[in-house]
Amino acid sequence: MNFLIAILVIIAVYYLLKFLVRLFAPKMMNYAAKKTEEHLKKKFEQFAQDSNQNTTNSTTTKKDKFKSNPSKKVGEYIDFEEVE
Repeated sequence: MNFLIAILVIIAVYYLLKFLVRLFAPKMMNYAAKKTEEHLKKKFEQFAQDSNQNTTNSTTTKKDKFKSNPSKKVGEYIDFEEVE
């Protein structure tokens, strides 16, 4: 008898959880979407502010970064031969 009661309780809890998830899932999804939207807006505003500040300062430094040094020795050439 205890076994049947345990099975019935498990089934009742399962259906109760299933009902509660269907009831509260849309509200939780809306909350998560709003929080994500707020977070992305903050990040976008920070990026926009940083890019505005960097455009005036970085125009002269970008040219210096991409200069190549042809006299810089990268490595030595090795000629491999096949061994039979």
